[in-house]
Amino acid sequence: MPGLYDTLLLLWNNSRMKFVVLVAALGVSVPLAAAQAREQRTAPQSPSQPDKIAEAYNQFLLGHRLEDKDDEAGAIAAYKRAKELDPTAADIPAELAALYLRTNKVKEAVDEAEAALKIAPLNREANRVLGTVYAALSEAGQGQSGGRGRGAARADENLGKAITYLEVAADKSAGEADPNVRATLARLYVRGGQFDKAIPLLAELVNQEPGWQDGPTMLVEAYAGAGRTKDAIAWLEGRTEDDPRLLPALGDFYERERRWADAADVYARVLERAPRNGEIRTRYAAALMNAGGRDNLTKARDLLKEATSARATEARPLYLLSQAQRRLGEFADAEASARRVIALNDKSPWGYYALAEALEGRHAYQSVVDELAPVVGEFRGKSDATFDIGILLPHLGFAYQELGQHDKAIQSFEEARKLSPEDPAVAGYLIEAHIAAKKYAAAIDVAKSALAQHPDDMRLTRLQAQALRLTGKTDQGIALVEDAVKKHGDDPTAYISLAQVYTEADRHAQALRVLQDAQARFPDDQSIAFELGTVFDKQKNFASAESAFRSVIARDPQNANALNYLGYMLAERGERLDESVTLVKRALEIEPDNGSFLDSLGWAYYKSDKLDLAEQNLKRAADQMRTNSVIQDHYGDVLLKLGRLDDAIAAFNRALAGDGDSIDKGEIDRKIRTARQKLPKK
Repeated sequence: MPGLYDTLLLLWNNSRMKFVVLVAALGVSVPLAAAQAREQRTAPQSPSQPDKIAEAYNQFLLGHRLEDKDDEAGAIAAYKRAKELDPTAADIPAELAALYLRTNKVKEAVDEAEAALKIAPLNREANRVLGTVYAALSEAGQGQSGGRGRGAARADENLGKAITYLEVAADKSAGEADPNVRATLARLYVRGGQFDKAIPLLAELVNQEPGWQDGPTMLVEAYAGAGRTKDAIAWLEGRTEDDPRLLPALGDFYERERRWADAADVYARVLERAPRNGEIRTRYAAALMNAGGRDNLTKARDLLKEATSARATEARPLYLLSQAQRRLGEFADAEASARRVIALNDKSPWGYYALAEALEGRHAYQSVVDELAPVVGEFRGKSDATFDIGILLPHLGFAYQELGQHDKAIQSFEEARKLSPEDPAVAGYLIEAHIAAKKYAAAIDVAKSALAQHPDDMRLTRLQAQALRLTGKTDQGIALVEDAVKKHGDDPTAYISLAQVYTEADRHAQALRVLQDAQARFPDDQSIAFELGTVFDKQKNFASAESAFRSVIARDPQNANALNYLGYMLAERGERLDESVTLVKRALEIEPDNGSFLDSLGWAYYKSDKLDLAEQNLKRAADQMRTNSVIQDHYGDVLLKLGRLDDAIAAFNRALAGDGDSIDKGEIDRKIRTARQKLPKK
């Protein structure tokens, strides 16, 4: 319940009634004229207690009236007299504290507010004053602190005090609280990371105060901090029609949920309202790129071209432009854009990162080494360049690996791992490099070490099983993945990994059972249906394999891997070759320079006896994937049929020296002998 002085002040503020009416309402018969007269004469020596209280009321109201007239000194004097006359009334020092705060006399404000709370700990005004003061002190301390030292600790302490006081001031049990107090408390909740407290308070305030511009954005921030992305989206979807200012926030939350198409639609709406907003244009393009598909990539590229012409000195739109161009197969343009990023800031790694990807796109692996090796060497000498080196070293390692320089690849990945010892992806790259170099024992050692840090990482488990199989310990590798499935029965990738190790061990029936079980558990997971198709293919159950791949394509017409696999499977069997070519071409529209897809297309043309087209596509694939034994073998076949015997022999030798997967080395030796026999006698 509000105190007597608080009630009196409320009546004064709300109705501006004559003092005599106020006093009558309170049962006090002290006319205003008498109060003013007493102000100028000496008080009685021993006034009675009722007279003191009546005079305190009088001085309290007089102080408030003088305050309204901007007579701060007179108001302070009146409040002080009221406080002397009635030292048990908490409302008087609380109101004096508020006046001191308004006149920027912080110490006096704190002293009076604390005095009020000694009398009445739940006094709203005193709590409001102290909460306001400590809130300001916490912000000042936060701004002055450069780290988490004593200044930051003091700021945190003041923040806690501010919240404690303002919670009392905003307590609804004492009646409706001042919206400004509640807004300040909500802001402090957000600052203090108490998002679950902030959200209901802000939601109520935003509904009650539709003109409060900061409220919606603060509520969005609270939802984000609480990780309540779906709740934020639901709230924003209901508000953006009336408040389009919130559209960028809705787009951001869609991105957090990886709802890229929805995010792109939102940014398109924002761009219609603000066509010159370069930041939104860039975010729109990024969302389109993440949504995928050639049409979206093309639209993103065009948006980014506009953005980079208008904002030529900003690196991020240029970096994204390079990425879009690369994914569209426009490698020369991607390289040019990446070099523009480098020209803007050659101390940043991102331009070199984009350049490496553009060069990789056209398989210029030696150029990747030539560009990155000196940059990595330059960054290596800087104490603050760990991140810069860390994102470039994997690309350097990939390039060395493609060039067959396995020791240098391993060295690059080992250095990357030292820089990022907790990153399981880097550990995986190193394991793969050891496997490519046929250093299987080293691969197993790295896998064991990485799994000790990341025991639930299925990729690392799968790689260790692969390395074990290559050392003849197939059963041990299978047992490793079987145990992982028991621990991660809710992860579809675990079942896929187990099916793959069964397949590699020629245990196709077991692989099939695992995948059928997984499909029952995860009926919407397309990767399981895809893997089923591969197992049916290896079992030579081509009708079931084809059905599996077609089901994937029916649900996702842009699934390039399914399109390619089905097209290659038809080509390998020499069936429906026109359809085979069409399917693989659809895959290449999605990934224009994928070496495996180019091999499939070339092989379909080879089976169709279209040798020129076969050679053209197989050469691109073989140039790109020089260590892939199957692709080199295919290229050798078309060269042999074209009568280019020396080139065919070279391709077959590369097949024998490559990864050795899925080839018959005896058959390749036979083809080499056949080609040599056809060579003209010297």
